[in-house]
Amino acid sequence: MGIVYEDLDEETREYMLEELQRDIKDDALYYSSRFNSKGKANWPELLENAIENYDDEWLAKQLRKIGAMKSYEKKKSGGAKVPKNAPKMLAEGQFNRFYIRGLCKRAIEEGISEVEVYRGKQVRNPRPKSQKLVGERFDPKRILQDVRNSKGEQTDLGIPGGPNSGITVRLP
Repeated sequence: MGIVYEDLDEETREYMLEELQRDIKDDALYYSSRFNSKGKANWPELLENAIENYDDEWLAKQLRKIGAMKSYEKKKSGGAKVPKNAPKMLAEGQFNRFYIRGLCKRAIEEGISEVEVYRGKQVRNPRPKSQKLVGERFDPKRILQDVRNSKGEQTDLGIPGGPNSGITVRLP
């Protein structure tokens, strides 16, 4: 099960799409090192379609359907098999980032001074750092800038959380 995005509506999707188009225009769209040539070629279109009409679960299914990931990846210690859940982790992480960016941009445009952190999916072993964030409120400008500046990496604020954390934001 993917993340439950409490404020994922047509308006938020429009802001998400603006953020995606910004990344594409600036040649700053994140591409996983685990993508094969099919994954790289189809990523922008799949992500755009997910943002416009679907969610992270749909995106993960599409990545699996087209066989977007390499079978093996290079590591310092040699090679390793790419985990079977790689499409899900990528789809969830990247869709959530665009959701957070879109929602923060929406909040800014609507004059809303804070967004609230919540856990959008249940996890077995929540990290203490992400547990502390749940219920906290942040300036949407601060979160937007942090997520924009940390493509594919952990953000300074910890929003979104690490892989499989389910940490995201909502309007208060």
